[in-house]
Amino acid sequence: MAQATGEVRPGGRTAKTRDSVHEAVRELMTEGGISAVSIATVAARAGIHQATIYRRWRTPEALVLDVAANDVASAFPVPASGDLAVDLTAYLEHLVEDLARPGSLGFFRAIVAAAEAGGVDAAQQFSQPRLDQLQAMLDADGAIELSQVDVFELVLAPVFSWALLSGFNADTSGGAGPSVARIVDNVLAVRTHRQHGTIRSH
Repeated sequence: MAQATGEVRPGGRTAKTRDSVHEAVRELMTEGGISAVSIATVAARAGIHQATIYRRWRTPEALVLDVAANDVASAFPVPASGDLAVDLTAYLEHLVEDLARPGSLGFFRAIVAAAEAGGVDAAQQFSQPRLDQLQAMLDADGAIELSQVDVFELVLAPVFSWALLSGFNADTSGGAGPSVARIVDNVLAVRTHRQHGTIRSH
């Protein structure tokens, strides 16, 4: 059974508790990385009893991933205007520019470490809400030829691979680094080929 990553109801005291815990996690990660995050340190920083945090999040990894999922959703809203090329371009430009900022890669590496430590369930709990949002972008355009797997392979994997392997030099024009235009062109090409039956859909 998958662990809960901060399954709390919004509003009132519960929302204030979650906000305090999230802020404590962010501060601790900024100061010392993922190794600085524990149930005890977060409880002390947030002024909340350890039992409250343990009951809702269970593990430090779940804490980190819950904060990450919340922050990603806030920082990178996925557009769904019905124009796939426009939406992908806007989303990717925002993503690569943010990943190029100082400190962004350190936070991303901490997310990866938390997902690895938490296992498959933890990683899926972090990634699935984002994939669902990206699926909504495909649905808005009627892109039935494409799937969440395609978005991961064609869009997310190239960007984050560049980020981890090269230190990331953001580029939206086609030079060094992942080209937003090239990635979008690849997605549209796959869609076109599948529409004509030359590439088998997943």
